[in-house]
Amino acid sequence: MRYMLLIYKDEKWWDALSATEQRALVQKAIDYSEPRRAGGFYLGGERLQGTDTATLVRVQNGKPIVTDGPFAETKEQLAGYMVLEAKNLDDVLDFTRKHPLAQAGLPIEIRPLRGGPGEMDTGPGPQPRY
Repeated sequence: MRYMLLIYKDEKWWDALSATEQRALVQKAIDYSEPRRAGGFYLGGERLQGTDTATLVRVQNGKPIVTDGPFAETKEQLAGYMVLEAKNLDDVLDFTRKHPLAQAGLPIEIRPLRGGPGEMDTGPGPQPRY
């Protein structure tokens, strides 16, 4: 089963770190994750740019409304993601508990992926096409 790990951070906390501290933490995360790519456990991931670069699209009354970010008043913002292929949630939890970003105090949300269009769990009726 594939899992997505959503990594959150307080952008103010991050910005208060020196460039050297930021690079060191990012490098620790890379060094922890990348060796697991060869075995197929770590499928990839990326950092996201700050919320000041975000764009939000909503459709209201049939008309798209596009707004600039940040779009949510929250203490923590989505900072990046990883995708893992694991036998079970316990393997993902073990990986996540030891991850340098979790060890640094950043919350990481774990979500199972539903799969592609042929694997959608949408209940009875026709399956959506994407």
